[in-house]
Amino acid sequence: MARKQLVNIPEVKLGVVGVSRDCFPASLTKKRLKALEAAFKKSKLDAYFANVVIESEKDALAALAEVNKAGVNAVVVFLGNFGPEGPTTIFQEKFAGPCMVVAAAEENRDVLAADRGDALCGLLNNSYNQHLRGIKSFIPQYPVAGPEGITEQAKDFVKIARALIGLKKLKIFTFGPRPYDFLACNAPIKPFYDLGIEVMENSELDLLQLYQAAASNKKQIAEIADDMAKELGNAKANPYPDLLPKLAQFELALLKFKEANLGSREYAVFADKCWPAFESAFGFVPCYVNSRLTGRGIPVSCEVDLYGAVSEYIATAATLEPATLLDINNSVPDDILPGKTNLKGARKEDLFMGFHCGNTCSECLKDFGMRYQLIMKRGLEPDGPPNITRGTLEGQLRPGPITFFRLQANPAGKLSSYIAEGSILDVKPCTFGGTGVFAIPNFARFYRHILVAKGYPHHGAVAFAQAGKVIYEIIKLLGVDDIGVPLPPSLPYPGENFFAWQEG
Repeated sequence: MARKQLVNIPEVKLGVVGVSRDCFPASLTKKRLKALEAAFKKSKLDAYFANVVIESEKDALAALAEVNKAGVNAVVVFLGNFGPEGPTTIFQEKFAGPCMVVAAAEENRDVLAADRGDALCGLLNNSYNQHLRGIKSFIPQYPVAGPEGITEQAKDFVKIARALIGLKKLKIFTFGPRPYDFLACNAPIKPFYDLGIEVMENSELDLLQLYQAAASNKKQIAEIADDMAKELGNAKANPYPDLLPKLAQFELALLKFKEANLGSREYAVFADKCWPAFESAFGFVPCYVNSRLTGRGIPVSCEVDLYGAVSEYIATAATLEPATLLDINNSVPDDILPGKTNLKGARKEDLFMGFHCGNTCSECLKDFGMRYQLIMKRGLEPDGPPNITRGTLEGQLRPGPITFFRLQANPAGKLSSYIAEGSILDVKPCTFGGTGVFAIPNFARFYRHILVAKGYPHHGAVAFAQAGKVIYEIIKLLGVDDIGVPLPPSLPYPGENFFAWQEG
């Protein structure tokens, strides 16, 4: 199956700006910039290398004007030598996009005689001045490195910058209030504004009117329905061809609304109420449409989960892979595990099933087909064949590496996050929905002492890649200092019962 194009993610135009302290020769920074540029080209990492080397405040303004004219939206600040911390941090403060700060390692014994750059000292001074000015920049784990090392760090920075740029230009569209039974997906909106994210709340009646108004676009509806039929393929995966025009009309309504209401923003996510009134009013469940838009980089979260939608967006921007939003749902019985199942470093008690009704895009499923929502059918149409509860996309989640992640605000409006890496096992879930068996090492205690203890909701975003290192830096640069991660058995969690920990 051909991959859908991600249409809702920014492109990073990377720049590199060198700095040089006035008591060091600028030629040292220029020489090291050339070596760095060669390493970038060898690694096929595209970047604009500024001609201006910052030695003074005037240079800082000139470098700023140069990179802005070149369309640069993320910058590597390169301390080719010690660097002038005042002008350098003035540049960082005035540059509108994300910055990464690194410094040149000494190449060999010959440079120590006269051309020593004193990188560790310079980076400390830069860091101190960033604190004075309230600047947050990405500083890698090993920020003093040679050209090849900095190049690899810059590749991670591109992923980090892509998410940060997208969030600054993001708008959340919501339709309907949170369902009464899912207050756990709480969404204090003040933290979104603190992050620079816009929120536009709408009612379910607004959505119904948009859907009805889209009915006149017969040609576009037919084209989308044809694309759906092509994606689903055979009759087994597409048992309800009569439903496709309705779903296509709904998809068109959401896309037209997005384009008409972006306003000052460039990117968008949706957080929509999807039950129980939706089915009676629209005549279907929206899950398959949600899956298709999410697969194109426009996350549509269930149950009006605003933070879930933003978490999906971060995961997508960090990996350039479609993400999904799943319930941390149920335990895994022994009899569905084949003998000698490789648990990928987890223990049996660390396994759980990730589930949702049918919102995961086809690209992230091992097998898939359109079905009906079993739980909703029991309540809404218990006595006959499924009708208004049709429209889920169900199947086994694609096996492989994952990152399970959520950005959340608690009821008091303070942001926190958790990040865990693991795998989806190639095990048939033997149940309905879009479901997979997750193996995250040390998850059982993490679940109890981070997810339960800190009041996280049941939804988590799933990136279909190991992206913990990058997502962690994104969350830090958003100003979040409470980031939960699975701890090994040798370390207790804060507040964990010491005696119970000892028993484990």
